[in-house]
Amino acid sequence: MADFNLDAAIKMANYAVNTRFHRNLTDVEIMIIKGSWWRQEYDEIAAKNQYATTYISQDVAPKLWKILSDSLEEKVKKSNFKQALQRQWEKRLHDNNYCLQENDNLSQNQTGLDDIDVQIKQNLVSREKSDTSLNENINGNENIYVRRPEIENICDEVLAQPGSLIRIKAPSFMGKTMLMVQVMNRFATKGYRHVILSLELADRNTHFTQLNKFLRWFCSNVSRELGLPSDLDRYWDEEGMGAKVSCTTYFEQYLLVSGDTPLVLCLDNIDVLFPYPEIYEDFFGLLRSWYEKARSRPIWKKLRLVLVHSTDVYIRLNINQSPFNVGLPLEISEFNRNQVEELARQHRLELDVDIIDYLIQLVGGHPYLLDIAFSYLTNYPQQISWEQIVKEGTTETGIFAHHLREHWLNLQEHPELATALKAVIDNPNGVLLEPILAYHLQSMGLVKIVGNFAHIRCQLYRQYFRLRLGENK
Repeated sequence: MADFNLDAAIKMANYAVNTRFHRNLTDVEIMIIKGSWWRQEYDEIAAKNQYATTYISQDVAPKLWKILSDSLEEKVKKSNFKQALQRQWEKRLHDNNYCLQENDNLSQNQTGLDDIDVQIKQNLVSREKSDTSLNENINGNENIYVRRPEIENICDEVLAQPGSLIRIKAPSFMGKTMLMVQVMNRFATKGYRHVILSLELADRNTHFTQLNKFLRWFCSNVSRELGLPSDLDRYWDEEGMGAKVSCTTYFEQYLLVSGDTPLVLCLDNIDVLFPYPEIYEDFFGLLRSWYEKARSRPIWKKLRLVLVHSTDVYIRLNINQSPFNVGLPLEISEFNRNQVEELARQHRLELDVDIIDYLIQLVGGHPYLLDIAFSYLTNYPQQISWEQIVKEGTTETGIFAHHLREHWLNLQEHPELATALKAVIDNPNGVLLEPILAYHLQSMGLVKIVGNFAHIRCQLYRQYFRLRLGENK
């Protein structure tokens, strides 16, 4: 009988997910399975593949174990996934009525199950083990988080008030979602019900085509996050009451009354609605009406709203129907020096003052980029130094290469943004950009707006994109 090995585990996992959810494992999910197979911690996996630790440990990995649990019909987690997959593998291997190698329902490219009995060659095993040996004595930390006391304390105080609303703004990769996770966890300990719902999860081709579809998706997912069965048909009457009244009724007569405690509802990535005026005009007006209801109706005092977005709101809304001119606005900035040093400590690093200075000169107080640098210094102390990070950071072989290439690909798809970024790079005193261009570059995190002028966010971006966009002649 063939041995159960990493190759077989990946193919078995892919087959199970494909059978249940009709999709294949993503590259990132396979990356997590490989790292977990060799007992790597999430920060090791993230550093090796140039991802943020929090993205791996608190986003992709939990979802992976959840879909494997659903696919294998047993509880799967990082500590037992090998055994769970092996049980399924052995069961199917010995089942005379189900031969994996002769399965005609799935193509070889989809599952690779036709060669599930083939053993991994010794050189593959040795390569994987050599990767692990670099980190075998390093204890990973999956819970790295640097507090922002001032903002967190404000959130705690405001959201404790009936019918409150907070608007949080920060570019991508600044840690706004992680901050809200921390805030929500504290409210959970007080017995509050809470939901963090990213609008990125909606299907643009389905849910953003019609208001009724979007609002039903919205209500259904809030129900799911609260652990409640979706009961839309009982409260929904699109033709009679309309979608907005149906949505309001669903909250008022079902979600808000389903518990005695307040409900803190955080809507993340609301920027994704901005290109869809047929959706956002009514939806944002609906949120504003709920906020106003809390002034006079006790049931709506239980709802506390948090709206999270990446940059300034450039869309046009009726001043009396906008949720962006009520409540409390908060802006998340880069880490200050004390926070940078705290992040280093949480990565178990003791860095000289000069090293911290060099890294700040390169990436500023950018949480995501600092997390990448510190993860590498923690996990590969013999293979990489801070001098290499600074010297090679802007190259295609540097530790930031994946992050920089992602931005470069986006700029290539949108030449107008590349032209605008070049103007920012060529003008060290800042440049006045068209509002929409400034909005997009700020949302990407490439520039920061000081007054009315756009400035490059950090020297890493200036050096990398100056080379690719070319100098002024």
